[in-house]
Amino acid sequence: MIDQAVAKSGLSFDRVDAVAATVGPGLVGALLVGVAAAKSLALTLNVPFVGVNHLEAHLYAAMLDDPNVEFPMLVLLVSGGHTMLVEVRKPGVYQIVGQTRDDAAGEAFDKVARYLNLGYPGGPAIDALAKTGNAEAIDFPRAMLHDGLDVSFSGLKTAVINYVRKNGDAKTNDIVASFQRAVVDVLVAKTMRAAESLGANTVALGGGVAANSMLRSETARACAQKDFRLVLPSLAMCTDNAAMIASAGWHRLQLSGESTLDAGAYPNLGLTVGSV
Repeated sequence: MIDQAVAKSGLSFDRVDAVAATVGPGLVGALLVGVAAAKSLALTLNVPFVGVNHLEAHLYAAMLDDPNVEFPMLVLLVSGGHTMLVEVRKPGVYQIVGQTRDDAAGEAFDKVARYLNLGYPGGPAIDALAKTGNAEAIDFPRAMLHDGLDVSFSGLKTAVINYVRKNGDAKTNDIVASFQRAVVDVLVAKTMRAAESLGANTVALGGGVAANSMLRSETARACAQKDFRLVLPSLAMCTDNAAMIASAGWHRLQLSGESTLDAGAYPNLGLTVGSV
């Protein structure tokens, strides 16, 4: 895989200045494979090894498409495993200002899709089907909509399941459209509230759920109304990708230098300022 990537790039191994790899969070087996390969390659090429926090890398994904962001930047990081609002003062300086108290947004999408037999991953399937449905058909709850910057989606998922059980003849496209609308309403409202309270100049999306078409369009509409600059990652930069890990590795190398070769894999690694 590495040989193919280098060949497709048109470059050679002697152009590599450092090797970055995700050290966490994630499944420990997958992390260990990547870390071991990256360390071996760094030793062979005699270049620095840089351990990267996967969540930190998502903060830089939008900057790959638009490097001229204005700080402070408020990033809505939404994926299958995480949902958080992160204030980025500058590369390497950030704080979590809001996060989910239970299910991540992507996790809720997957669970609802699985219950409705729409397959996995659930996000793309729901996004596509919702375009044919009525988002106002069902008034699903918007938990904590007016309460702080944290979010909660477990109750919404349960509400969808209960509704389907009680209304067996309900149209699936209306159900998923209404569900998606409820998720997006909460995420956009919290993002705007956080950006306003922090005096952010830029709003950005990151993570797999950032590919959701309604989330992208509604965030764009809200930012236009509030006069925030919006940075949307391309669809390729929303999902987990090597480019964002390389970007985070470059920033981390400038900020704190190379990682030691005794660095391991940290499946529960959190997002903290200046550390991996």
